Amino acid sequence: MNVSARLRQWLSNHVRVMLWLIGAPLAAMWCVLIFDRLLAGSRLQEFGIRPRHLAGLVGIPLAPFLHGDFSHLAANTIPFAVLGSLMLLRSVRHFLTATLIIVVLGGLGVWLFGSNSTHIGASGLIFGYFGFLILRGWFERSVSSVVIALIVILLYGGLISGVMPGETGASWENHLCGFLAGCVASQIITVRKLP
Repeated sequence: MNVSARLRQWLSNHVRVMLWLIGAPLAAMWCVLIFDRLLAGSRLQEFGIRPRHLAGLVGIPLAPFLHGDFSHLAANTIPFAVLGSLMLLRSVRHFLTATLIIVVLGGLGVWLFGSNSTHIGASGLIFGYFGFLILRGWFERSVSSVVIALIVILLYGGLISGVMPGETGASWENHLCGFLAGCVASQIITVRKLP
């Protein structure tokens, strides 16, 4: 098999993986929101993370799929797709491991320290990917990881302001805990050299 055929095969496989691991969750988010708005009377939002309530722990895996309205999800769609795709450039295993760490650790952070409201949205995961990709460039210092970190900073460097209190209606706690969980995931995967 020549180089061109191998490259086409790699691209085909990579696009297929991206469709499953990025496209399928995004489609699920949109389907959940449409169902919630049209049939559930916006009651699914109650299944988000409710800090320090035992029932609120259910929201940790569910919160990324729940959004307040279409503009909320639209604002999360492109960053999730772009940053998730950059996460997948290294390996599927690292992507899945980092995603699990960010969802669980970031969600627990919100549950323990978040304000007394229901926290929903994929932004915690987005901020986690943001933190992971930047710190992977710092920890690894390979050309590819540094270039990806610089691209992330150029495209989404403004996200960092979202980890501070101030924006009405946004869960800065979700942003901050997601970002910190992404940093931890990067340290675990990159420094400890998870295979």
